[in-house]
Amino acid sequence: MKKPLLSLLIISFAIIFFLGVYVGLYKIFPYEVLDSSKDILFEQKTIENNKFVNQANVYSLIKIDSKLDIDQKRDFLIEYFWDVGSFQRVKDKSQLPEVEIKISDSSYKDFQNLKRIDRLTVEMEYGINSVSYLFIPEQSNEKLILYHQGHGGDFILGKNTIQFFLDRNFTVLASTMPLVGMNNQPVVEIDGLGKMKLISHDQLSLLETNNFNPMKLFLDPIRINLNFLDKEYDFKQYSMIGISGGGWTTVVYSAIDERISDSFSVAGSMPFYLRVNDRDIGDYEQTNIDLYEVTNYLELYVLSAYGEKKHIQIFNKNDPCCFSGNGYETYEFVIKDKISQLGKGNFQIFIDDTHNEHKISDTVLEHIAKNIS
Repeated sequence: MKKPLLSLLIISFAIIFFLGVYVGLYKIFPYEVLDSSKDILFEQKTIENNKFVNQANVYSLIKIDSKLDIDQKRDFLIEYFWDVGSFQRVKDKSQLPEVEIKISDSSYKDFQNLKRIDRLTVEMEYGINSVSYLFIPEQSNEKLILYHQGHGGDFILGKNTIQFFLDRNFTVLASTMPLVGMNNQPVVEIDGLGKMKLISHDQLSLLETNNFNPMKLFLDPIRINLNFLDKEYDFKQYSMIGISGGGWTTVVYSAIDERISDSFSVAGSMPFYLRVNDRDIGDYEQTNIDLYEVTNYLELYVLSAYGEKKHIQIFNKNDPCCFSGNGYETYEFVIKDKISQLGKGNFQIFIDDTHNEHKISDTVLEHIAKNIS
């Protein structure tokens, strides 16, 4: 009797297993029920992990109550990244990118409303470079989009975003993070450690000295390229859009440079108290305590939104990579209230629940287009 019973159990487990695989693969009933239950459980976990957080806690983390506080925070950031006393001195630095006009790149041969592509290359310390493409439309509205890709690879991953704005007559400057995409991965020699190839952002911490902060490598290409564009063009407006690590770059750079009037960070960052799993912790630039102990993420959001500026944080509700869930609810209205107290600025959060990917969706692109001044 035992053998028939054991055989029956094995057959039952096999049927359940293969049925589960089939349901998951083809998303048939009861896939949607199970999937929505997973989302509910995840959101509940997010709430439980942050049940100690209330508005009073969040308010206490933001040490900004006046225009003077805004100026002091920005001055710290300028000193931190560039070791100078004012952003005017940063803008006045003479370095400009190497520019190649009207390059050929078959990856973009199918683009519409494209007059030409110019390649801008910025050379930085330790032989690290940054390669950007300036997409110039046939018809121009005299507005520029700074599009910044993240850790995932080259900005070709953002072709849909670039074409979307070309279709609307924007010029687009596309870039990505250090050591990623077309950017190089040089071999450097470090005292006491020898030679090594730079392939990871976490390695950049090894370059830190009293005279050099490698965090500037994330922002310098934007500064240098913007200085060039200021000199050579007459754009009426600069807007910045970033995905993932590019979303982080968008937050930090727009917090400093008041030339950025509209900034849109997609799946880019969250305050430290909301980073409750490994995928949200982040690498070197996301966790560098020397920066965040003086100007934390909540304060960066205020700086990005303050003044004649707008900052919109965009989260993919079911993002498989990072910063999904509903943690934003713990600080959204605190930031809005802070901006209201300061008297000018615009901060918003937009949640995209139309997909389950780590991307900038068509829904988000339309939302951004409606919100560019």
